[in-house]
Amino acid sequence: MRSLFLALLIVFAAAGLSAGPVSLSAGWNHQRLSLFSSNDYDFGASLGISSDSAVSLAWKPLDRASWDKRGASWSWSVDRSVPATDLARKGGDDRNISIYFVFLPRADAERLEGAGLLRLQRNENVRILQYAWGGNHGRGEILPSPYAPGQGVTVALRQAGTGAHSESVDLARDFNAAFGGQPGALVGVAVSADSDDTGTAILARVSGLTLR
Repeated sequence: MRSLFLALLIVFAAAGLSAGPVSLSAGWNHQRLSLFSSNDYDFGASLGISSDSAVSLAWKPLDRASWDKRGASWSWSVDRSVPATDLARKGGDDRNISIYFVFLPRADAERLEGAGLLRLQRNENVRILQYAWGGNHGRGEILPSPYAPGQGVTVALRQAGTGAHSESVDLARDFNAAFGGQPGALVGVAVSADSDDTGTAILARVSGLTLR
């Protein structure tokens, strides 16, 4: 797996999105992480994901109306799953779905609003909560990112396997547990799937993504 966390640092430029339900049909950008393979995303009433020995992410910046949101909910389903992996292992951490929430201190968010990608990449204050369906970890276990230590964590929600579930997360609580203190501005969200390390395939879907 290539560094999804590091890729996120360069993609959250300014764009418009109102608070509340997050549209899964408009405003998303597909960020490739490899020249040779990539996931397929189907944007619409729900977000479909197909991954075959590949990894990439779809991202969406948030405007100021969403900066103070401190909770999120969504439904997700998996029809075809990667095997269980160690989500803390660099280069061996495939997972069916990850949903990312990206934070900046408000002063940085205001200063960088509308900034180019390279400027955002250089910001050391970015913090990323990644909620994952995959691996073999207990629910709620927080794992430091092997790609961006100190900046990103994975929160395990579902072990590898198929099925359908609804989730509700407390972003402020998990941020405090992962990094200490309170989150800054919620400046972006992303969705990814990762099957390149195990050479397997994923069929999955996300719906009803809502900020609160």
